[in-house]
Amino acid sequence: MMKKTLLAGVVLMMFTISSCDEDTVSIGKSLTDTADLFTIETDTFDVTTRSIVADRVLSRSNYSYLGRIKDPETSAYITGDFMTQFSVLENNVDSVFYNKQNIISKDKQGEIIADSCDIILVVNSYIGDSLAAMKLTTLELDKPVEEGKNYYTNFDPEKEGYIRKDGLKQNLVYSITNLQQSDSLRNVYSKSSSYYASIRVPLKSAYKDKEGKEYNNYGTYLMRKYFDHPEYYKNSYSFIHNLCPGFYFKTTDGLGVMSQIVDTRLVIYYTIEASDKDYRVTTELHATEEVLQTTRITNNENLIQELAAENEWTYLKTPAGIFTEVTLPVDEIKKGHENDTITSAKVVFHKMNDKSELSDVILKDPVYLLMVEKDSLEQFFENHKVPSSPTSYLTTLSTTYNSYTFSNISGLVNYLYKKKLAGGANYADEHPNWNKVVLVPVEATITSTSSTTINAVNNEMSITSTRLVGGSNNQHEAIRISVIYNKTQ
Repeated sequence: MMKKTLLAGVVLMMFTISSCDEDTVSIGKSLTDTADLFTIETDTFDVTTRSIVADRVLSRSNYSYLGRIKDPETSAYITGDFMTQFSVLENNVDSVFYNKQNIISKDKQGEIIADSCDIILVVNSYIGDSLAAMKLTTLELDKPVEEGKNYYTNFDPEKEGYIRKDGLKQNLVYSITNLQQSDSLRNVYSKSSSYYASIRVPLKSAYKDKEGKEYNNYGTYLMRKYFDHPEYYKNSYSFIHNLCPGFYFKTTDGLGVMSQIVDTRLVIYYTIEASDKDYRVTTELHATEEVLQTTRITNNENLIQELAAENEWTYLKTPAGIFTEVTLPVDEIKKGHENDTITSAKVVFHKMNDKSELSDVILKDPVYLLMVEKDSLEQFFENHKVPSSPTSYLTTLSTTYNSYTFSNISGLVNYLYKKKLAGGANYADEHPNWNKVVLVPVEATITSTSSTTINAVNNEMSITSTRLVGGSNNQHEAIRISVIYNKTQ
């Protein structure tokens, strides 16, 4: 019993040292006791990497992106446009608008009207110049972009024929900083943690529906359809397919800012009478997770290819830019240890300093990094997976050590080796990516209570970029994977 305890202590000590020292070969080749049931051995192996182009990623994110900015690394323009639908609550028909008899917003013929109507894009964050003048064109969809399909960042609603030719079209020049506000008010807002900048798209012009009926504005169209056909508001599907397929927000001019949109609201304003008083009220419809939202990213493919071809380092670049491919030396790791258990396999990817001060100011480093099998990359996101050993792992950037560390991917190494053995003699030839994984910048939704839970992982859609030590012509210390074996006797 004492020997088992001693051995457990040695194992614990080894793991502790492994977590502190990147080069576990310095520990010594083996620790043995002739009375012990197994021996602990350590070794290190070189890992190879290269940049690969990700010309598109799955367009699923907590945010939408809008604007155009110049990438300081490539001098290329990155443009963000997005499409969204609006949701209504299930079985909430009776409370979408106030009772008809209470509404006093009416035209000369006594018909109900909306006082006005806006679409409000709430900005969670932005990069670039908040004073940059940008031009936005809002386009009405002719038909819904249907659920049940996977839409990538190269999906273009215009090219695919989703835009209504004679539908609503609204041009707007805006900046993130609202110059119509007074300096004192902007100063108050800038100090408030609860204030979000917004882009307000007014829909106050006359609107004609598909049947040719005219309304004084889009809000009036929505209100009158509600009272004529309340069934259109019984759920989001009915609303989208009968009344409002959605809108496409397209950056048509301007340069200098990219906005992260956290909420899109369709707001109808009207007046009611209650208790002998008039009240201005609103009905708001939101773009929520229950309806479809897609972001389109336009990048310069030629310049991205040029970056990816650089071989003295590798890139992590978003959105829809460059990932790092990693070839794991699985055969070398298992050679001579076919019957041994790999209990730890640690690999560290060091971040290089940015090329220029300009890049350091504008382009942020990816925070979360996913490691996933190369051949399973698209399925990981399409199937709404979260990182789970042995096939995928998540880590975060250490600003202290300027690196991304995957502390233990032993499950992945063992899994890849067993899969190759089961596949037969020709498995490696038939599956050339069998020992390759990809490092992908992601955004992660994580909750921490008594334990940490990863709730969702999506492709990082904001603008980030960093270079990692590596590449086929690496001029720095080699990337190594440090392995600990339990060697059976």
